[in-house]
Amino acid sequence: MARLTRAEGRKRRHLRLRRKVQGTPERPRLSVYRSLKHMYAQIIDDTRGHTLVAASTLDPELRGRLVRTGDKDAAREVGRLLGQRAKAQGITKVVFDRGGNLYHGRVAALAEGAREAGLEF
Repeated sequence: MARLTRAEGRKRRHLRLRRKVQGTPERPRLSVYRSLKHMYAQIIDDTRGHTLVAASTLDPELRGRLVRTGDKDAAREVGRLLGQRAKAQGITKVVFDRGGNLYHGRVAALAEGAREAGLEF
């Protein structure tokens, strides 16, 4: 059996996770993607297939404030911004989809930032 690359392993874990995690209108899915340089997060209603709220380190609101875009501080700011935008749209509860990544480091920091802004998961 061939050994999986890191990206293939993450993709496989993400697909396994997605069998269990489903976003609904009452409790949409908070999906996280982590690249080497940036963090991306969006809140998705899977029944309609619509993105309700999105935030990333590329957002103009964050670009001026962030010193680096690939660290835990930047991830926490993305989580806070996403939480604020979600609260403005009336979203308070979400299901967390870590995207096949470990709940550690930048992924955990984003989740903490979203919780600080008032999201429950």
